[in-house]
Amino acid sequence: QLVESGGGLVQPGGSLRLSCAASGFTFNIYIMNWYRQAPGKERELVASINSAGGSTSYVDSVKGRFTISRDNAKNTVDLQMNSLKPEDTAVYYCQAIKTGRGTYWGQGTQVTVSS
Repeated sequence: QLVESGGGLVQPGGSLRLSCAASGFTFNIYIMNWYRQAPGKERELVASINSAGGSTSYVDSVKGRFTISRDNAKNTVDLQMNSLKPEDTAVYYCQAIKTGRGTYWGQGTQVTVSS
């Protein structure tokens, strides 16, 4: 099970920190991803972190503004979002994935960037 939190309404230029809490599976062997889906658009992979936390990747549109991190002792993965723009408005989802073990999705948390 994955449960996201931390979404909300923020002004352009502001910051939010999303958190995803995992339970019911061996968290520290899964790659963790953050996706987002804006109205009328396809779900987009935003950031990814490997199982040990030593390797991360980002979609070009968020590089330098978003940071993904994980705490394998607490079974959590976070997404720090800075310098937010209106185009970052979306429902954000965390995903756990491991080849041969399947995929878990959270229920999503709304992020709205607006003045």
